[in-house]
Amino acid sequence: QARGPKKHLKRLAAPKAWMLDKLGGVFAPRPSTGPHKLRESLPLLIFLRNRLKYALNGAEVTKIVMQRLVKVDGKVRTDPTYPAGFMDVITLEKTGEFFRLVYDVKGRFTIHRISAEEAKYKLCKVKKNQLGAKGVPFLVTHDGRTIRYPDPLIHANDTVQVDIATGKITDYIKFDSGNLCMITGGRNLGRVGTVVNRERHPGSFDIVHIKDSQGHVFATRLTNVFIIGKGNKPYISLPRGKGVKLSISEERDKRLAAKTH
Repeated sequence: QARGPKKHLKRLAAPKAWMLDKLGGVFAPRPSTGPHKLRESLPLLIFLRNRLKYALNGAEVTKIVMQRLVKVDGKVRTDPTYPAGFMDVITLEKTGEFFRLVYDVKGRFTIHRISAEEAKYKLCKVKKNQLGAKGVPFLVTHDGRTIRYPDPLIHANDTVQVDIATGKITDYIKFDSGNLCMITGGRNLGRVGTVVNRERHPGSFDIVHIKDSQGHVFATRLTNVFIIGKGNKPYISLPRGKGVKLSISEERDKRLAAKTH
């Protein structure tokens, strides 16, 4: 019988996107419960140790976060396994670095450095909007924020730009064909393209067709689509590769071209 929540995560059961080796111990850091799902998050420990190489082991990560040096979305987080996720802004003031967690085309969180200016806001996908106590309308975002009194034109699947310091909505982008989006789940994870159209399937999953800047068209479920820009102008900077997935042969040619220079 399981009594209560699980506290461990085996190395092999950890998300592949963390890119942990098979033989580096039995366990992986289990992300704490928090704003992002376990399998769609990146614990601070993995980010600081395996990605940025600022620590050699877990104990050093604890020493870093306990000095209150790491902020996620403008709040100091001292939990080494805090689940940072898509669109979160990680701030290291001591080194003057700002990162936004976005996916690369392989579906992994990349080290995406951003300017201090861009670190002031984040984009959030609207999960639902409803009426709360005393008839106050509010919306819930993909990272578990509830924002009261939103613009009445904002609906589910739209994206809102949130000011991190105040938590207020500064701008919003409707879910419309022709808008730029990033895919946040499924086979096409991390690809960026413009929405072509949306097939409604009542009682089943709505399918969205997307076309990337190279003209490749692919389809995915509505839940995996995260609008990141109006028209083809993104509201955030994109990691290198700009979310265009290359075929295996294109990737090989690119690698060979880089070698010859």
